[in-house]
Amino acid sequence: MSIVAIVGRPNVGKSTLFNRLVGMRKAIVDDTAGTTRDRHYGTSDWNGREFSVIDTGGYALGGEDVFEEEIRKQVLLAIDESDVVIFMVEVATGITDLDMVVADLLRRSAKKVLLVVNKVDNNDQIYGSHEFYALGLGDPYCISTMSGSGTGDLLDAVVAALPEDSEAEGFEELPKFAIIGRPNVGKSSLTNALLDSERNIVTPVAGTTRDSILTRYNKFGMDFYLIDTAGLRKKTKVTEDLEFYSVLRSVRAIESSDVCILMLDASQGIESQDMNIFSLVVRNKKGCVIVVNKWDLIEKDNNTMKEFAEAIRYRLSPFSDVPIVFTSVPNKQRILEVLQTAMQVYYSRIRKIPTSQLNEYLLPIIEETPPPAIKGKYIRIKYVTQLASPTPSFAFFVNLPQYIKEGYRRFLENKIRERWDFTGVPLQIFFRQK
Repeated sequence: MSIVAIVGRPNVGKSTLFNRLVGMRKAIVDDTAGTTRDRHYGTSDWNGREFSVIDTGGYALGGEDVFEEEIRKQVLLAIDESDVVIFMVEVATGITDLDMVVADLLRRSAKKVLLVVNKVDNNDQIYGSHEFYALGLGDPYCISTMSGSGTGDLLDAVVAALPEDSEAEGFEELPKFAIIGRPNVGKSSLTNALLDSERNIVTPVAGTTRDSILTRYNKFGMDFYLIDTAGLRKKTKVTEDLEFYSVLRSVRAIESSDVCILMLDASQGIESQDMNIFSLVVRNKKGCVIVVNKWDLIEKDNNTMKEFAEAIRYRLSPFSDVPIVFTSVPNKQRILEVLQTAMQVYYSRIRKIPTSQLNEYLLPIIEETPPPAIKGKYIRIKYVTQLASPTPSFAFFVNLPQYIKEGYRRFLENKIRERWDFTGVPLQIFFRQK
């Protein structure tokens, strides 16, 4: 699919245009300069032609923002991998020094560049756009990203500039793995290590990642989408509007994923916020893999890993059947095992068990260990089947479903897990009137 990159200095409206082109609020938009940091991908369609759109952080020089250097790298990477570049400027401020720097960069890149003057909200402001001819990038396209005026003509020009031999294709229905956890546990570092590229910005500052970044992974016989998310902090510690939206994006990433890779910091162990995130995963019936990162910082003996895993499972109970992988991202220690484990959990999550096998295995166990009688009434389970649901759900048909206690529900769940591999997958068990 052809790629269109949106570049420019901070706060000219790049993310607003990106959201308009992809038809949804995928990128966070705020008046604060420097809101967008990583490259952000989406798909747009105009007159039957599909193409990918990249939103980039604002290109800046000489500021105090610790992310500036990393954002510049991301912008250069976006320009390098794109077929067409949309260079955005703002009519009210005119040509700035940064605009001149970016224009010079684009002239030397030999890419097809469309100069877009944003925030042209009325006809009088069109006259102000004429000074941008001085950038030497051809005729400017006057648009207003807030109202959408002028974007039709811009999209016509974008489609005309796309390479002719590029064939549009939609996103495939592939598994989605979300990397989640508290801030600064190494989520973006893991994503970069797996992709073997500087896809996401990594700094020691907690909260570097703001948007949820989706990337396709296709190596070693595995094909899926990888989602890097913003760190999830306690609600009381979320003070900025930007961070609120980042947390919202992370929660939505969990909701739209198939398997969540929950990262912990080995030096801090499993904390209450990790438990809150885990419960969010379980409530949404998603597969889960626990990754204990920064394992190289821990003093170890022969039983350290086993004891650490047991302590985590104790905290996770009653749902403790979760795979745990110990990694060190800078050393690339066991990072491929994370993906292999996530794939196993994904296949377990979509596993369908024939009804005959379920009844053949479970009914003798139920007959041998029936539910305890309540008020002199005997509870009889006659039949069990797996429901046609996206996640593993089982229905037990019983004469008195209202009398079955939670303990017996867990007993049946454990028996199912003993026979079939549902490691890392929450199971739902329903008791229905036969």
